[in-house]
Amino acid sequence: MINSNIKINENIIKENYNNAPDITLRYLEEQKEKITIVFNQSLCSTSSINESILRNITLLTNKKTFFKKDLYTLLKKTLAANNVKEVNTYKEIYSKLSNGFTIILFDKKDKALAVETKQELSRAISEPLTEQTISGPKDAFNENYMTNIGLVRKRIKTDNLKIEEKIIGRESKTKVSIMYMDNIIEKNLLDELNKKLENIDIDGIIDSTYIKELILKKDSIFPLLETTERPDHATMSLLEGRILIFVENSPYAIIIPTFFFDFFHAPEDNYQNYKNVTFTRLIRFFAFFIATQLPAIYIAMTTYNQEAIPTTLLTNFATQRAGVPFPAIVEALGMILIFEVLRESDIRMPNFSGSAISILGAIVLGDAAVSAGIVSPIMLITIATSAICSLMYSNAGMINAIRIWRIIFMIFATIFGIPGVFLADFIFIINLCELKSLGKPYLYPITPFSFKFLKRNIGKSSIRKDNERSPILTDKNYKRSNL
Repeated sequence: MINSNIKINENIIKENYNNAPDITLRYLEEQKEKITIVFNQSLCSTSSINESILRNITLLTNKKTFFKKDLYTLLKKTLAANNVKEVNTYKEIYSKLSNGFTIILFDKKDKALAVETKQELSRAISEPLTEQTISGPKDAFNENYMTNIGLVRKRIKTDNLKIEEKIIGRESKTKVSIMYMDNIIEKNLLDELNKKLENIDIDGIIDSTYIKELILKKDSIFPLLETTERPDHATMSLLEGRILIFVENSPYAIIIPTFFFDFFHAPEDNYQNYKNVTFTRLIRFFAFFIATQLPAIYIAMTTYNQEAIPTTLLTNFATQRAGVPFPAIVEALGMILIFEVLRESDIRMPNFSGSAISILGAIVLGDAAVSAGIVSPIMLITIATSAICSLMYSNAGMINAIRIWRIIFMIFATIFGIPGVFLADFIFIINLCELKSLGKPYLYPITPFSFKFLKRNIGKSSIRKDNERSPILTDKNYKRSNL
């Protein structure tokens, strides 16, 4: 409990924060009433403190009837602030100070008032950076927890939209909320997620990535949960029967559950003609195949299975590789390494110079490597095509998965040739089949098989025909519309 002596309370707070420069204590005495205002300068707005607290205290103490009443009671009832709470312990005081509240300590009182006076420390709502779209909404989530919730609230105006909040992190005390549609969500899915969140015991949650890793049972090369910075995409996921997780100070929402085919969809798909979207999705599937297997097929056919190549083309390949001193696998791995270095440097460099460096590096290094006879032109084309195809996906987890599986396919092709590529395909499919996203099969709608929803994932139906929710995401309210 808080001590009734105001001086003792001041000393305890100072000692706890080791006289930190941003913890400010201001002592006031009005008509024999002693109070101390405590706030964190780095988190609080001084204008809010002046308007909500100091100005109100001045007005109250100037009244002639003031000395007949209790200051604590008067302030609790009349403070011009939207959030005023009573605190009774030092632990509550420290928690409120860390969340942008100002504490008012009273002499001869074993309780205090906490007034919300936080200042805005997050950036304004901006356009999406990683999930850009030509058409559709242009707003994106930011680091403000309440703003993110509000961006979804303004799109779904119903009391069926439920939010449950938890505090996770022994030291960070991070707010984590789960959002779902109560009339659509499968209760077993919600219960399992709540159980996983309650079992998290960690010092701090800094970003939504921590939650993603901690609620998954198994590590996987492929991303088992999707993150989005687009409120429109998050809203559509809610209406399908999925769950959103918002983490304080993170500009991304986590979507649960997530399936393999979800990563072949893009926000742009929701705002384009369904025939054009179907064609685009087929290109994405083809690009995935090229990105993972083209280098492996080239290595297998030039190393072991030359009979599968037309004679004229084989002669051309042999001529180009005549002066190359390295095996095909070494040549391919070297080119992949150079490309990944260029890609990483492009990401890390400032925007005004990053693209120029990567373009210059690709042109100069590629031309120099071919001229020096280190790599063949056809290998350069193969690796470049595979790398460009992998960049069609905005999700970093999917890009990394393609990067690793490309190398796995190449190793199998080097050892076994074309049969090795088929063997790697077999292992790849088995790996996907055993994955689960919060208990849901990752390869749905292939396993369990659903032809209707497989067509919806590979292509896109018109809005009139797309009138049912997937039975794997909900056990009620299957109808989306009655068109």
